[in-house]
Amino acid sequence: MNAVVSGLPAAANDLSATLGFVRVVSLEPGRAAVEYACGMHMCHSGGVAQGGFVAGWIDAAMAHAVMAKFGHDPVPISLELKISYFAPANPGVVLATGWIEAGGKSTLFAEGTLHDAAGKLLAKGTSTVRMIPVARVSAMAGG
Repeated sequence: MNAVVSGLPAAANDLSATLGFVRVVSLEPGRAAVEYACGMHMCHSGGVAQGGFVAGWIDAAMAHAVMAKFGHDPVPISLELKISYFAPANPGVVLATGWIEAGGKSTLFAEGTLHDAAGKLLAKGTSTVRMIPVARVSAMAGG
C-alpha cells in the first residue's frame, strides 16, 4: 500500500505505508482515529498480527492526536509506551484511536485503543510523551 499522509515528511509517509495506513477517520485537537490494514505479511502463528504492529498502530494514533493539537513543531517523542493486549489482531481493517489524557506543554500523557472492524477491543496503550522542538530533534539525530 503506497499511502501518503499529506503534511507529513516523506519518512513519515514511508512509516505510514509500512504500518498499513488506510485513512484518518477523525482528527481534532487532542484526539485522533486512524484506520490501518493488517496484512498477512504482518502476522505470525497463522494470522495473528505481530505485537509490534499493534503497538505501532496505537502509538501512531496517539501521535496524531498530539500533532492535531500542537502541530509538527514540537515533535512528540515517546518516553514510555505500554501496551496491554486483550485479543489477537487478525488480517483486515483495524481502528486505532488516540487521545491526550493530561499534561502540559512539554510532557503529556496519552492513551489509545485498537479495535477490529466489528468493534471488539484488541489492545489498549498508554504513553508518556515529551514535546521536543524539531530543530533539537534534528540536531540529536545528527541532521
